[in-house]
Amino acid sequence: MGHMTTRILVTGSAGFIGFHLCRKLLEEGARVTGLDNLNDYYDVRLKKSRLAILEQYDHFNFARLSLEDRSGTAKLFQTGGFDVVVNLAAQAGVRYSLKNPMAYVDSNISGFTNILEGCRHNNVGHLVYASSSSVYGANKVMPFSVKHNVDHPVSLYAATKKANELMAHTYSHLYGLPTTGLRFFTVYGPWGRPDMALFLFTKAILEGDPIDVYNNGDMKRDFTYIDDIIDGVTRVMKKIPEGDLGWDEMSPSPDSSYAPYRVYNIGNNRCEDLLHMIEVLEKTLGVEAKKNLMPMQPGDVKATSADIQTIHEDLGFEPKTTIEEGIPRFVQWYRDYYNV
Repeated sequence: MGHMTTRILVTGSAGFIGFHLCRKLLEEGARVTGLDNLNDYYDVRLKKSRLAILEQYDHFNFARLSLEDRSGTAKLFQTGGFDVVVNLAAQAGVRYSLKNPMAYVDSNISGFTNILEGCRHNNVGHLVYASSSSVYGANKVMPFSVKHNVDHPVSLYAATKKANELMAHTYSHLYGLPTTGLRFFTVYGPWGRPDMALFLFTKAILEGDPIDVYNNGDMKRDFTYIDDIIDGVTRVMKKIPEGDLGWDEMSPSPDSSYAPYRVYNIGNNRCEDLLHMIEVLEKTLGVEAKKNLMPMQPGDVKATSADIQTIHEDLGFEPKTTIEEGIPRFVQWYRDYYNV
């Protein structure tokens, strides 16, 4: 797709991944419309700081809107003429879904339906949307593969993301809408989310507070640096899925279809112990953390690890950043942004 004329809608544009994606696309000359409701799930000032950077670009338009606003979303699609839509807006977070389940239904189910309808009625060429590694749920087969069954979610957040994949398939089947779902694995980096472990730990350690380490630190995560995530997303955007001619309805593979539908993992392909991540952070900060060892949290999973074979084969995706490189970059940003 020639970037000069490409019109792209990125929802969640004031969010962590959305901001980085918009900036990359704007640098490449695309016309980008960002949608965000700037909700207060975490510090709105951080979202506004990201947005202020995007608003310096001529080709950027911002719509302050909630996905669940049906008429507002419909109007945006009618006037936008979007070639590609990347849906990153969602009510995020596993633990919060135990406290406020309706927020997930509104944004991730109703909101996603509005996105699908907008794409369907306005000839959008490709819908790329965020799923999550949390869909693997109770599955313990490592590394997680897009060919695995994901029918046992352990949080409502995960269930809504699995629902998005099912809804997307329906629209790919009924209306020929090309859709690609991306299961992101623990994304971190500059401008990251304050509710994520790396951010929480950095803040606490610098303020001399103890950090909460769940499951007594016996956790593993596939920490994926933001630049690698963005590389994966932009590759996916350019690759419009087609029906898989080799798809077998007698032994159906969950990651593709006879319809123009794909699902990929985007991870770092390196499973790290949480305690090792904390060590790298301590070394970077030059401060030892006080650890508050806690039991496993409801809705959490002990380990995540991405099998990225299909996205590597289809799109040449190869993550490059280790936590030894990525964590210092995050810390540098954190110190600059918060003057600490």
